[in-house]
Amino acid sequence: MKIFKNIFNLIWRVWFYILMIITIVPLVPVLLVITAKESYFPAFYKILHIWGKTMLFLMGFKAKVEMAETIIHHKSYMFSANHTSMIDIMLMLAIFKENPFVFVGKVELTKIPIFGFFYKRTMIIVDRQNPESRRQVFEHAKRRLEKGLSVCIFPEGLVPSDESIVLTDFKNGAFVLAIEHQIPIVPISFYDCKKRFSYTFFSGGPGTLRVKIHTPISTKGLDVQKDKNTLKKEIFQLLYDDLAKNHN
Repeated sequence: MKIFKNIFNLIWRVWFYILMIITIVPLVPVLLVITAKESYFPAFYKILHIWGKTMLFLMGFKAKVEMAETIIHHKSYMFSANHTSMIDIMLMLAIFKENPFVFVGKVELTKIPIFGFFYKRTMIIVDRQNPESRRQVFEHAKRRLEKGLSVCIFPEGLVPSDESIVLTDFKNGAFVLAIEHQIPIVPISFYDCKKRFSYTFFSGGPGTLRVKIHTPISTKGLDVQKDKNTLKKEIFQLLYDDLAKNHN
């Protein structure tokens, strides 16, 4: 029985990479035009939203979203979710339609063929080993926020290699940015991405991806130096407790 499951998982995983190609390559001419200017980003984001939903559907995933409080359309937020899987990106894009956002992502993502080219062209890239790169993130984010966009940062930074870990320590970036620009932080729990599509190759499978969008947390009046660590700990504890409670 196990051998049949492994064969299915092999085919299913290969299908994921095939989908990455066949859903992007035909759009390359359009994407080259629509990513040429930052002012085109809202139109580009509509394509991203559809792409994220399409990828999830064709992989056999169904997002089930619980929202604690309505997210105001076209308002700027800092979206911060736990990071456990490659499909976290598609899931984020699929669940937010009316609040276009840019990812702050690691430089390694730019090495993915085709996807990486457009990711670098449209998102905010950070090389965590380069202090200048980290500084430029704040300048790029400021420019995007001034245009009414939101920002998404996975505050853990990297997907934990140990899949038994519920949540790893948060980096400061999301909280510094949110306080500096006085935008609410929206904590988000992804309950099933690790189980459904982890980095363990012969594992996972199609099914429901449960998501909880928590109540936005205001940063009004907060000071970066005084309050960033308290805010970071508050959101870490909120997500940790929620994920631990809903783990199955």
